[in-house]
Amino acid sequence: MEDLTRNQIKELLESLYDRYGYDFRDYNTAHIKRRLTNRMTLSQLSSSEEFRNKVLEEPSFASLLLKDLSIQVTEMFRDPSFYQALRNTVIPLLKTYSFLKIWHAGTASGEEVYSIAIILKEENLYDRCLIYATDFNQQALDKGREGIYSDEKIQENIKNYRLSGGEGSLSDHFVYKYNKIIMNASLRKNIVWANHNLVTDSVFAEANLILCRNVMIYFNKDLQNKVHNLFLQSLSNGGILCLGMKENMEFTEAKDKYMILDKKNKIYKKKYQFSNH
Repeated sequence: MEDLTRNQIKELLESLYDRYGYDFRDYNTAHIKRRLTNRMTLSQLSSSEEFRNKVLEEPSFASLLLKDLSIQVTEMFRDPSFYQALRNTVIPLLKTYSFLKIWHAGTASGEEVYSIAIILKEENLYDRCLIYATDFNQQALDKGREGIYSDEKIQENIKNYRLSGGEGSLSDHFVYKYNKIIMNASLRKNIVWANHNLVTDSVFAEANLILCRNVMIYFNKDLQNKVHNLFLQSLSNGGILCLGMKENMEFTEAKDKYMILDKKNKIYKKKYQFSNH
């Protein structure tokens, strides 16, 4: 099997975009190369040309590749210190609003969306919230909407929940059945699951809180800039932006538009901008 060159990767990504409209051209090259090489090995493809032809001619293979390239690493209350900071620093600010719009971008299969919903429920904020959960991977969105997960991580989820400052019982928020955890209907009712691609789509909704955690580490600098501008346009004045632990906006055009609320947990507040009109 040949080692993919930068040009071959570029050609493959161009083909995927031209044929299906999925744009990975500004993703981090090392990340993309790992995923493409893995798919080549699994599919026993020996050359980039063979790979490209398969992408162009077989939509089912392209769908498989799309799944490989989309970011699906997630779990409930992932990075508990972030959720603790959310409870202590962000929730008091959110309580000053009569109605809240929250955008969770790049949700994968939704475990982190439910983590936010649980905190809002426990803080008596859920009933005045609308949560937009978006991703470009339709299968992942469908799983999130369904709210049914394997129980294999249940002990880890409970531990994360406690470390995040949860004082109740995580099991209050789901039903356990046939080795599955089924999220309560009362937790699902204010979540809107929608297909949105951060790379190609525009402003999704005006929001008071935007969460996009551990997604932009896979983007190159130009794409990070583009997405930060998208979030800046989407956030209301004084709105909160939450990034992943390994992400920051230090080198982006948007950095001066925010004040830092929590440096370690990457929580930022948009500065008030007043129109001249």
